[in-house]
Amino acid sequence: MDETQFCRILAALRRQKGVSQRKAAADLRISQALLSHYENGAREPGLPFLCRACDYYGVTADYLLGRTESRDAARPADEAGALAAELRALADKVEQL
Repeated sequence: MDETQFCRILAALRRQKGVSQRKAAADLRISQALLSHYENGAREPGLPFLCRACDYYGVTADYLLGRTESRDAARPADEAGALAAELRALADKVEQL
């Protein structure tokens, strides 16, 4: 985990949500001190916290961990639709040959 990215993103999400560290910590079921440690990089969270934080802020784990710039997970239906469109386009090209 890139701690610098995670810390920055976690703190930014909280500020964007407009909640204090105390409120976010209570909602995430941890102490305010522990959330502060996560936000300043003094401690690394475990998987249960990451899952709660993703749900709380409405982002993917990849976004929270700094692995992608997309906050939302690609929905399987969207991926299937895009693949189907590509296949139709390829089929049209084959028919033209």
